[in-house]
Amino acid sequence: MNAISHHPASHRSALYAVALSLLALVVCLARPALAEPDDLDAGIRVLQHSWEVIQYQTPEKEHAERFEKLADQAHALTARYPDRAEPHIWEGIVLSSWAGARGGIGALGLAKRAKASYERALTIDETALKGSALNSLGVLYYKVPGWPIGFGDKDKAEELLRRALAINPDGIDPNYFYADYLVERNRKKEAIPYLEKALAAPARPGREIADQGRREEAQELLDEIRR
Repeated sequence: MNAISHHPASHRSALYAVALSLLALVVCLARPALAEPDDLDAGIRVLQHSWEVIQYQTPEKEHAERFEKLADQAHALTARYPDRAEPHIWEGIVLSSWAGARGGIGALGLAKRAKASYERALTIDETALKGSALNSLGVLYYKVPGWPIGFGDKDKAEELLRRALAINPDGIDPNYFYADYLVERNRKKEAIPYLEKALAAPARPGREIADQGRREEAQELLDEIRR
């Protein structure tokens, strides 16, 4: 018989020590789950920054290849967090950008994948990222050709864009893209106040490159209307 089993007090102390060790192990195993949102946020920040560098600071001839690689990263994040809307939104944004950069028949397949990503995000939380899924899906609907070539639908686009504006009425993106849609529909005068609002939109911390690029696009479109 060993010393622990021979002395009841020692036996209780040993059991207590084992219980504490098991508790510590359970706490350690639980930590990744508790830290998960921070990991997701970090992943989103990487996608955001990579996207804006490609979109606004990379030669246009490199866009398709760069967005293709970024799409793999976006999909990996979505696979890790399938029940969160944010990675689905960003996978859709990257796929949409890749489609725009690629062009041609192959772009429609990418646009359909982006559409599915946005729709999945909407089933989870349509207010995520201040309604970005609504806004981005609306953009697809007015940029993609209609039937029989694609799924484009100008009326559906306006509905989605207006819903996005209702969630984020002062945001730079929803105001810019609704204005762009109005110009597309030859409703240029209606677009002016939305472009002015986009130019006056509050800065987004950590999104300086995207904000500058979008403001330049808004100013260019406003100048074009006024000319």
